[in-house]
Amino acid sequence: MRSTFVLAKTTLILLSSLLVLSFKCGGANKKALVNDIKVSSFLSEQQFNDFFPQHDKFYSYAAFVKAIDQMGNIRIKVVKRAVSVYQITRTDKSTRKSVVVRQDEDWNEDWAKKKPDSSYIVDYGNFCSEKDLQTDKKELAAFFANIAHETRHGENGKYDDGLMFIHESNTTLPYVAENDNYPAVAGKKYYGRGPLQLSYNGNYGYASDCIFGDKSVLLNNPDLVETDSVIAFKVAIYFWMTPQTYKPSAHDVMIGKWQPNADDKAKNRKPGFGMTINIINGAVECGQGEGIYSMNDRIGFYGHFLQKFGITDQDCACSCGTMAAYK
Repeated sequence: MRSTFVLAKTTLILLSSLLVLSFKCGGANKKALVNDIKVSSFLSEQQFNDFFPQHDKFYSYAAFVKAIDQMGNIRIKVVKRAVSVYQITRTDKSTRKSVVVRQDEDWNEDWAKKKPDSSYIVDYGNFCSEKDLQTDKKELAAFFANIAHETRHGENGKYDDGLMFIHESNTTLPYVAENDNYPAVAGKKYYGRGPLQLSYNGNYGYASDCIFGDKSVLLNNPDLVETDSVIAFKVAIYFWMTPQTYKPSAHDVMIGKWQPNADDKAKNRKPGFGMTINIINGAVECGQGEGIYSMNDRIGFYGHFLQKFGITDQDCACSCGTMAAYK
């Protein structure tokens, strides 16, 4: 009887160990797939309201945190053949389901196949959450500086007037450009909306593919970016995190992941806050010396938010005045 009892007890312990091990392995896999979103751990609602004391109620802290949380479940893999033949695979990390949401018409053409592929992964869960706390705060300060400038309503020098405009003041322009992958929908306008004032049908379609896995959501309903505050912040996070054809992402710049190649160095592009300006609005604000008001306004906001966080950026390369803009 004693031997039987010991055997049963041993079996029970082994089974229990296997169950614990199975649970831990499953948890570990899930942990590796889904990021911990920690922005809310160093940015409270009180701080957010202090950073943006005049913000429109549309831009609430709750909407911002919800957008970060939901975008944290999305990862995309972008593969390019030649320069502009794309395949985009979107993964929902909560379900582990991956779907090709875009594959350009020329993807399987012989001439495209002969070109070397380049690929990169964008994990939206890394928004202001990929590095150490100091770097994460710097990135968020840079993000805030740009969205504050894009949406400000006032020039009192106090940097308290960000997140006020929901869309650009002139809504008569359609901002439509020819785009085979993301054609404009008749009657829709793609003027600047949201924290980073997303504009043009191509940007709305690309954002929609990444965020929703369906380009038609924002192409058919661009007004969602000015009527749904969570979507508005999602679009801003998408733009901040996603490289463009020749441009790195602002995220990669601020965490030190992007380093200039020989062409970038020749054009005086360097890591730092100034590159985020070049990425967002370089054609208008960069490469024109140090007297451009809008560039300096972004820099002023950056310094303001760094101070709010109680940190500094000694070698910020804040200006893009001598950087060549991207064409």
